[in-house]
Amino acid sequence: MPQTNIQIVAKEKPKEEWGNGLEFLFSCISLSVGLGNIWRFPYIAFQNGGGTFVIPYLIALLVIGRPVYYLEISLGQFRGGGALRAFDLAPILKGVAAGQVLATGASITYYSSIMALTLRFLLASFSSELPWSSCRDSWGNDCHDGSSLNVNATGKMSPAQLYFEREILHELPNIDNGLGLPNWQLVACLAAAWLIIGLVLIRGIKSSGKAAYFLGVFPYVVLLVLLLRAVTLPGAWDGIVYFFKPQWRELLNPLVWYAAVTQVFFSLAICFGTLITYASYNNFNRNVYNDILIITTMDSCSSIIAGCITFGILGNLAKQTGISDIGSVVKGGAGLAFISYPEAIAKFEYVPQMFAVLFFLMLFVLGIGSTVGMGSCILRVIRDQFGQRAGPSWALAGGLATLGFAVSIVYMTPGGQFILNLVDFYGVSFTALILAIGELVAVAWFYGVRRFCADIKYMMGIETGWFWRICWAYVTPGLMSAVLLYTLFDMSALTYKGVAYPQVAHVFGCCLAAFGLLQLPGWALYAVYKRRKAGDSLWQRLCAACQPAESWGPANAQMPHE
Repeated sequence: MPQTNIQIVAKEKPKEEWGNGLEFLFSCISLSVGLGNIWRFPYIAFQNGGGTFVIPYLIALLVIGRPVYYLEISLGQFRGGGALRAFDLAPILKGVAAGQVLATGASITYYSSIMALTLRFLLASFSSELPWSSCRDSWGNDCHDGSSLNVNATGKMSPAQLYFEREILHELPNIDNGLGLPNWQLVACLAAAWLIIGLVLIRGIKSSGKAAYFLGVFPYVVLLVLLLRAVTLPGAWDGIVYFFKPQWRELLNPLVWYAAVTQVFFSLAICFGTLITYASYNNFNRNVYNDILIITTMDSCSSIIAGCITFGILGNLAKQTGISDIGSVVKGGAGLAFISYPEAIAKFEYVPQMFAVLFFLMLFVLGIGSTVGMGSCILRVIRDQFGQRAGPSWALAGGLATLGFAVSIVYMTPGGQFILNLVDFYGVSFTALILAIGELVAVAWFYGVRRFCADIKYMMGIETGWFWRICWAYVTPGLMSAVLLYTLFDMSALTYKGVAYPQVAHVFGCCLAAFGLLQLPGWALYAVYKRRKAGDSLWQRLCAACQPAESWGPANAQMPHE
């Protein structure tokens, strides 16, 4: 192979970059090991049969999660820009990045609502007695706190579940007659959450990078304490066995695989543009290979630990209430973490208030790590597209926080959890899977695996192994496509805790999904239109739109391609 002369061209140094490699590592840990692991993983695993879900999840983590993580970090570091700018390598598929940014926008709204619930629990934890530790008279005969062994507890609910559903959410049985009015206490907590998100975004990555040392380590300390308590509860091991023991026939259910693949997206924060954004602030020649192995390993361990805690507590609840089927102990849903974790904390013999404060502070800290990454992605795309015309950083961050707060109020209504589930499915999970396939196609097929691996070697000085090449080109997009097709053929109407949605909700959900997916043809047509000078025929324009744009190239050097 003939040698290529590489001409290094100095470019303007980016205004922001990580102070050192550790800031990048811990920032990625706080982004990836976030609410997707501690909040989302347990309830998705519970909905899909515990052990039945864990096997597809681990497989998806190996052949989808890690390869895509490596791809996005390398792509972002090489390009040195946001998600849209990274797709200059295949302009005809730039709609993939646009759709991912929209999905990130949808995600940040309901992640902030989880932070509001967390803050509400955090404030309640300062009570002289945890308000979810015992039954209340207003709950009638629906409650059983395990204090009396002579009472038939079959079909009853724990104080933690009743406190969350009736005192915090004031949850409606359905939304056929509307969502109800927002709870002012939750709205106040939501405002505080967005104020903190906005302030961190205004300070930029230099401040968030310093904070990442705490954001990346503190959660593990609290998780290990909770794990030790959970496994010592009576009946806990029954729940943990349920978590790891698969129902083999259910492994053929495509919806379980769909849930596993999309959960990998949330666990690792891949296919949302956030990793590309974080990597763009890296030193151009940083070798991120070991970072990727560390982050993805810690991420999977965090999910498993969170699962053991949750299912250990569910096993204890099953023993208390006399229910033999762990899967029937609670109704599940996005609020599962606000039932299982508080239930375990309430059983601490000494100062449970202190552990409650630590846990909900940890959950809030995880929310900051996740939402700041999402907000940074959105702001970077705006800044890349409009430059100085976008306005000062404080105005951009303040505008995003204000808009995010206004949209997120809908989740603070009694029917808010129905909307969260709807937005998560239509606006994020479903579109993320389709856009992830488009991302792999853009890099591996339009740009080319060989060319991309040459870029990695030029940037980091390492050869890319065959495992990564095969996964990028065939295994990862193939498995995701198979899961998508099977899911489309076997898809049933979305429900929340077994309750059907009104027709208007499905129409709204379809519009939300369509808005994200229509970015694909929209940006493709724009790319073809921009290349109208490339030739007279439509075919020539299409071919030109499939080639890297003239602006495509490394962040601080220019490498001629074959």
